[in-house]
Amino acid sequence: MLFLLVLICIVTAIFRPRFVEPGNLANIIRWTSLYGVMGIGVAFVIITGGIDLSIGSMLALVGCLFGVLMAQYDLPPTVAITSVIVMSTLLGLVYGLLITKLKLQPFVVTLCGLLILRGLARATAGGSSVGGFAKLGFLINYEWGSVPVPFLPWISQGYWSFHKWIPGRGDQAGHFALNDAGERIALDWYDWVPLHPPIIYLTVIALLAAVLLNWTVFGRHLKALGKNEQAARYSGVRTDSMVILSYMICTCMAGVAGVLFSIDIGSVMPSTFGNFYELYAIAAAVLGGCSLRGGEGSIIGVVIGTAILRVLQNSIEMWSIQELEYAVVGGVILIGVIADEIARRIIAARRARQEAALLEKQSA
Repeated sequence: MLFLLVLICIVTAIFRPRFVEPGNLANIIRWTSLYGVMGIGVAFVIITGGIDLSIGSMLALVGCLFGVLMAQYDLPPTVAITSVIVMSTLLGLVYGLLITKLKLQPFVVTLCGLLILRGLARATAGGSSVGGFAKLGFLINYEWGSVPVPFLPWISQGYWSFHKWIPGRGDQAGHFALNDAGERIALDWYDWVPLHPPIIYLTVIALLAAVLLNWTVFGRHLKALGKNEQAARYSGVRTDSMVILSYMICTCMAGVAGVLFSIDIGSVMPSTFGNFYELYAIAAAVLGGCSLRGGEGSIIGVVIGTAILRVLQNSIEMWSIQELEYAVVGGVILIGVIADEIARRIIAARRARQEAALLEKQSA
C-alpha cells in the first residue's frame, strides 16, 4: 500500500506540479489526520469481524450536540467536548450489547444506528445548521511548526527545473521568470511545509492504538476473536467483552473526529454533515490491510490507507475530474485490495512450502 501511495504522489506531481505546494501538502496532512482518527476506530471493529455503518451519522449528531451545548446551554468547550465524546462512547456500548446479548447482526444494528442518529442530529439542530466553533479554531489551524522538504520549489514553482517557470495561458507560451537583470530566477532547493495540531492528535491516537493492538493481551484476544470466535471462546477469551469494547473504541473515535471536523469546517448541517464518511473510514481500514473476515489489521496500515484516499481525492481535484470522483476512488481501492490479496496469497503459499520442506527434512 505504501508503494501505491508513493505512485499516486509521483504521478500527480509530474503532471500537476502544484500538488506539492506547501499549502496543499499541509491540507492533505490535516485531512488525513482527521479521517485517520475515524479509520483507526473502525479498524478495531473490523478486526473482530464486525462493521459500523453509522460513523457519518455519529459525526453529525456529535457536531450538532457539541454546538448546541456551547451556544444554547453556555457550557465551556471542555465540558461540551467531554460530554459528546462520552455520549458517543456510550452509544458504542449500546451497539455492543445489542450485538452480543441479543445476537443481532452488526450490519443491521449499525444500519439502524445510521438512520436513528441522523434523525436525532436533525432534531437536535432543529433542521438548521449549527455553528459557533470559530473560537476553537486554534485546535485545528494553529501552526505549531513546520518541516523542511527538499525539492518542492523545483517541482511546484520550477515545474521540474531549478528556475522559476511561468506556465503558458491560452496562446501565450510558458517561459522562465526573469529578474531585473534579465537573469533567470533561481529557486531554493527546499521549502517549509506547515504543521497543524491534527497531526499531533493522529500520532498520539495511532501510537496508543498500536500499543493496544500489538503489545497487550486485549489486542491478542481481539485478533483471536476475529479469526475464530468459537475457538477464542473455548480458549477462555471473553468474546462478548471484546466485541463491546471494540464498538466503544470505534464510537469514541467517531466522537473525537466529530468534534474535530466540526471545528475544522466551522458549521454543521445535520442533513449532510458526515455523509459517506463511514465508507471512507472502512475503505481506509481495508486498504490498510484490515480483513473484513476479521482477525487481521495494523494501525500503520490504516494510516497509510487513509493517506491514499486523501491524496487520491486531492489528485482528482487537481485533474478537475470531480464528476468521476467515486468511480476513480472505487477503482483504485479495488485494484489496491486485489493486489494486496494476491500478495498475501503468494506469501502464504511460499510459507506453506517452506514449512512443508522443513517437515520433510526433519522426518528424513
